[in-house]
Amino acid sequence: MKHPVTPDGHYFVVRGRLWRMAKPGLDDVTRDHLVARLMAARRAVRDAKKAADREAESTAHRAVDEAKQALGERGPVWWDDGSPDLNRRMAKNTLYADWYAKLTRSDHGGL
Repeated sequence: MKHPVTPDGHYFVVRGRLWRMAKPGLDDVTRDHLVARLMAARRAVRDAKKAADREAESTAHRAVDEAKQALGERGPVWWDDGSPDLNRRMAKNTLYADWYAKLTRSDHGGL
């Protein structure tokens, strides 16, 4: 993966922001199916916006959300260690701050 992953495997970091990883227990076939559904739903959002079709856009946004929940990227967390959901938060403002600071000081610079 081109983006750093937190030591516990819960998140990856893009431009300093935490994004929840998909459930690690998903088999390849299921994961591929869900990712295909997600991509199709995102294309449907794009197309609905282009057509200015608010109803279709709303339906497509729901499909995106459903796929992301099935992947574990939204909704209830998939881990059971009691750690909070920090999705979309800046890493420097979370319990990962020290880990992230070490990354940004290394040769990775500017993550």
